[in-house]
Amino acid sequence: MSASPSSYNPDATDLDRLHPAVKREKADLAPGTDPAPMWVIFLGLIAAIIAGGQLGVNTGGFSFETSNPLAGAKVPDPRPGAGGPGAVLDPMQLAMKKGSATYALCGGCHQGSGMGVPGMFPPLAGSDWVMGGTERSIRVVLNGLTGPIKVKGADFAAPAPMPPQGAVLSDADIANVLTFIRNSWGNKGSLVTKEMVQKVREAEKARALPWTMAELEKHATVDAPGDAPPAAK
Repeated sequence: MSASPSSYNPDATDLDRLHPAVKREKADLAPGTDPAPMWVIFLGLIAAIIAGGQLGVNTGGFSFETSNPLAGAKVPDPRPGAGGPGAVLDPMQLAMKKGSATYALCGGCHQGSGMGVPGMFPPLAGSDWVMGGTERSIRVVLNGLTGPIKVKGADFAAPAPMPPQGAVLSDADIANVLTFIRNSWGNKGSLVTKEMVQKVREAEKARALPWTMAELEKHATVDAPGDAPPAAK
């Protein structure tokens, strides 16, 4: 015999209504785990601020040098010219160190070995262009180089053009990287200074086109004017 509609209680048997009601119930907290009242947290924050201010006044104020627990074991700055071990580098050593970093722009073509890529990028190791006059080298870096060239007796009929770097590198950058190239992979050359590069840049400031081998022939054995520091000679 089925139940009459009047004896059916939907609140007691309808699960769809019971479940949301159960989910709304909050779990009972264990004794002693009730969160601290907001007024207690606020007073604790005020006390911490006041205590910090008093501590700073009574200790002469905060200073990293005096408050640093490792101040007694301070490590000297190793960068060149910063008073650390790097400060003892002579001009040639310093130029080689900085020039090696700048050479990252050149190594993709001329390779880390300085041997270049046959037919495309001429070698720098043992190159008569590198060991020749510094005026020619400076001009090549400043304005670039295009057209066929001869390096170490080998013809490069269609080498990849050397892009100009004058707008990218400073006079000091060019001096350092040329010094590095002139003294790496068995090369032995004099130091190039930023003053030398500056004079060549000024002399050719109106030039916008890359050089050709024929144009640079007159600079092949000419060094840029200026003296290198005594320690580099």
